[in-house]
Amino acid sequence: MYIVVEGEDPGFDIFVNGHALARNEDALEKLAVRLGVKPLLEFFSADQNSMALLLEEGAGDPDWARTLPPPQWFSPEDGLTTICALYDFLREAPLALGADTAAVVAELTEYERVLRKTALRSLRWQLAVSWK
Repeated sequence: MYIVVEGEDPGFDIFVNGHALARNEDALEKLAVRLGVKPLLEFFSADQNSMALLLEEGAGDPDWARTLPPPQWFSPEDGLTTICALYDFLREAPLALGADTAAVVAELTEYERVLRKTALRSLRWQLAVSWK
């Protein structure tokens, strides 16, 4: 799971490591619902090119991919609400995700850094997924 920022070049590094977040997506989704914030995958959006790549990687259903809405962009503030709620909870409950908790907290920190820079530049973002 990684961040895509709207536009050709946002002017800053948007790299984030989303491997631990992806491995723990089910647990994080349940936690987000419990905390009353949007689950991370609700920020997912993809254009036809991105979906074609995912299908090439063996992920997704071609019929579903044809019915996708146009790509959506989200405010960084909305993403920060979710990221910070998850981060705060996991910092207080360091065993919540077992051995992966520290890796998830580190990745949430990376996401927060990118979304704060995105907000400062008044840009929008979306979550993308790769299965490679």
